[in-house]
Amino acid sequence: MVSEAPPFWWTKPDWRAYALWPVSRLYGLIAGRRMRKGRRAEVAVPVICVGNFTVGGAGKTPTAIALARAAMARGLKPGFLSRGYGGSLDVTTVVDPHHHRARAVGDEPLLLAREALTVISRRRVKGARRLVEEGADLIIMDDGFQSAQLTFDYALLVIDSRRGIGNGHLVPGGPVRAPLAEQMRQANALLAIGNGNAADALIRQAARAGKAIHSATLVTVGAEDLADKVVMAWSGIADNEKFFRTVTETGAHLYVTRSFPDHHHLSEDEVAELLDHAEGVGYQLVTTAKDSVRLAGEHGRAQELKEKSRVIEVEIRFDDPKGPDAIIDAAIVSARRRKLHRLAAKEREGGRH
Repeated sequence: MVSEAPPFWWTKPDWRAYALWPVSRLYGLIAGRRMRKGRRAEVAVPVICVGNFTVGGAGKTPTAIALARAAMARGLKPGFLSRGYGGSLDVTTVVDPHHHRARAVGDEPLLLAREALTVISRRRVKGARRLVEEGADLIIMDDGFQSAQLTFDYALLVIDSRRGIGNGHLVPGGPVRAPLAEQMRQANALLAIGNGNAADALIRQAARAGKAIHSATLVTVGAEDLADKVVMAWSGIADNEKFFRTVTETGAHLYVTRSFPDHHHLSEDEVAELLDHAEGVGYQLVTTAKDSVRLAGEHGRAQELKEKSRVIEVEIRFDDPKGPDAIIDAAIVSARRRKLHRLAAKEREGGRH
């Protein structure tokens, strides 16, 4: 999957999107068929998939964390399932945030593992089964909606209300991961994050299709002391501009920014440039939690950059505080129904012999 989205994906369709249309169409046919025909395995516990329509960040990880916190508040033991994108390990692994490094397991799984039991696996079914073995009674998939490997009981698709689905074209002519009709058919609900209107058309379409609609806001936590301070922001996430807007919303004065590709591991020269520039002008460095965890255990001046970079923590807050519980309840009911259908099928099969 593409990790650094071309800028033209997020603007009005132009000649590049149309020139790539034949390839996009082929990609869509393959992706749509996989979603429709994929042989999905089942596990014994409810599975919530937090996905999105497009390549790139829409807020999946903080949404998954919000759901896990709601589940733990109810006495459940949620487990996160991640592919471990950006990490080198290709074996199913329980992530230890105190031991593993981002180069091994990926940056997002390290953030998830701070909250709850987390397993990475290139083979999602194997990862889900490991979570069950480890005692999870609810699985929250961070991404994987289009993979068609595992049966999920509730699919929540997250969409950034400022970006929407970009130019609306399928990869590689645009950011859309699979035909929208098929994605909409398999979704249970949409979660629109932010106060933009780029997602309005898709939200109306989902509402007409009978899908539940949730809304939420991405908020900063504990950043009040940054107000009126002059800062130098750096990040390597899917939507760096989104982070820079967040910095501005804290009341800080954004002096300069440095953007890197999503999941990017800084070179020693890049680390030195950030440190030396900030020291030269005397401004506070700020970054994201995801960028910060990538520095842990790195060599050279990486630890100095980690220590000097103030992390701006963010979290998802549903407009309806009962939203996460409603999603969890729906997943539990769906899993119960799934089990009953499987038992009934076995009984019918047994009656034929």
